[in-house]
Amino acid sequence: MYEYHIEGGFPIKGTVHASGNKNAALPCIAATLLTKDPVILRNIPDIEDTSVMLSILQALGIGVEKIDDHAWKLDAAHISSSEIPAQLSQKIRASILFAGPLVARTGKAIMPPPGGDVIGRRRLDTHFLALQELGARISTGSKFEFITNKLVGADIFLDEASVTATENAIMAAVLAEGHTDITNAASEPHIQDLCDMLNAMGAKITGSGSNILHIDGVKKLSGIDFTIGSDFMEIGSFIGLAAATHGSLKITGVREKDMRPLRISFGKLGIRWTMEGDTLSISSDQELKVNPDLGGMIPKIDDSPWPGFPPDLMSIMVVTATQVDGMVLIFEKMFESRMVFVDKLISMGARIISCDPHRAVVAGPSALHGEHLVSPDVRAGMAMVIAAMAAHGESRISNVYQIERGYENLVERLQELGAHIERVQVS
Repeated sequence: MYEYHIEGGFPIKGTVHASGNKNAALPCIAATLLTKDPVILRNIPDIEDTSVMLSILQALGIGVEKIDDHAWKLDAAHISSSEIPAQLSQKIRASILFAGPLVARTGKAIMPPPGGDVIGRRRLDTHFLALQELGARISTGSKFEFITNKLVGADIFLDEASVTATENAIMAAVLAEGHTDITNAASEPHIQDLCDMLNAMGAKITGSGSNILHIDGVKKLSGIDFTIGSDFMEIGSFIGLAAATHGSLKITGVREKDMRPLRISFGKLGIRWTMEGDTLSISSDQELKVNPDLGGMIPKIDDSPWPGFPPDLMSIMVVTATQVDGMVLIFEKMFESRMVFVDKLISMGARIISCDPHRAVVAGPSALHGEHLVSPDVRAGMAMVIAAMAAHGESRISNVYQIERGYENLVERLQELGAHIERVQVS
């Protein structure tokens, strides 16, 4: 086991390159099952979640070869098993993403319930309903079993705009017989990456980036050499870190179109940045003052499906707001347990009123002090890192496995930016 030991009070400064989008890499890895030809995926982040997904491919009999930094050659010419081992499935929620491509390619998928972050109830009903519409027969219990003789296109209306359910439906539909419409589809940049990859492999998907997708099934897909886009969740985390520590930062490899919803919400906290090509720059001389709504009303930052502000960054917004002058309401609408970590921020000296599991009023700036923290999930863990770096004194963060599931080489990258952070092994 490891902990982070962080001495706070040191502004970050320097340049960091954005990692590949974790949430695009995971479905794209699963989608390699849809073709017998080799697939090369580039800009894959070197994190625990991608490592588990690649291990699942190997357990299914797929050839997995690292060919360069962040680049993998994946060869699914032969699939020896349609069952995902329990010890792998339970490590990561994204293991459910193998259901669609396995059913499409082999007619069968067997897996235990997936693991992942504990941020509230994360229902799987939408996955099951979408795959049933396409012709899969599903049984549940200690294991999930998806079986079909043939997938057939359908008019699917998703009961929620679930990202992973949309991805599963897309991957099943591209090899289904006939035409599929998916309405109330999620449209995040990572789904757009998946659609771009599949279309380059020969799929016929239109409507990417909207909430209505049209898919004409094809008989087979070919191989591809595809590059994953940058991770706007990581970029948003680094923006919050720079602001909270009063630092200056350049982030390279940024896809500007992904930043539009982030610019609005960070702007409510007085945080600005400039773009030059794919380089985002945030300066240390910002006012960091809450911008009230018209009439002097307290502003609200809330999340919603894309193109709304992403829920994965709500934890980052809470901790960033503790270092901004003014009062703001943070309203997390999508997961009922994501905000429970604010109690730890309060113990560090943050002035936060926790209204209920979804809402918190943050008044800043607060002088935070070091504390022993335990990371409950990927994003709250990163928020704790930001709080510790903004605080006076030393903090210890346990359960850093959760953080490292989503952030590549975090300690080394932060050290290069001037952070006083160490990764320490503990018994």
